[in-house]
Amino acid sequence: MSLLWSVIDALWFFLPAMLPNTAAAIFGGGTPLDFRRMWRGRRILGDGKTWKGLFVGIASGVLLGYLESMIAQPVGMPLAGVFRLSPAELPTLLALSSGSMLGDIAGAFVKRRKGLDRGASVPLLDQYDFAAGALVLSLAVSPANTSHFLLSGNALIGFAVVLLVIYPLHRLINYIGYRKGLKSVPW
Repeated sequence: MSLLWSVIDALWFFLPAMLPNTAAAIFGGGTPLDFRRMWRGRRILGDGKTWKGLFVGIASGVLLGYLESMIAQPVGMPLAGVFRLSPAELPTLLALSSGSMLGDIAGAFVKRRKGLDRGASVPLLDQYDFAAGALVLSLAVSPANTSHFLLSGNALIGFAVVLLVIYPLHRLINYIGYRKGLKSVPW
């Protein structure tokens, strides 16, 4: 597989992990995951992490994975990370989208422990908490699919490019959300 296809493959595989937090921010709201409870004098997570956002985020990642499979298979895209329309792929899609949300929730937990308010900027944590969560959970739940994605051809180089792209992409999406009034801060 060429280097270009490896990068496209990595992006394609990881898209179901990249969408959930954006979907949660846009369509979330409602009851906070922590039910406004405190721990050691601070909120556990804060108002930005809600049950509705969690479920919408996970569902959006799974649906995106299935949409990817409907696009790629008929076109014959030679991608290792392409999801098939089968129940066997559901654990991978759930792990990527759930791991993404859990990684972001863990990031919020760390911020609250550090005494930072919702929306406070913590470079790298803000951009990579979801990626780490998605990768760890998908390796735990679906090691064959995830390791195949990571170890086929130039996949590690492709994944490294994805990690490099995540930072500016995350910043851009948050800025757009800020300009549209969906976020209170541009980061």
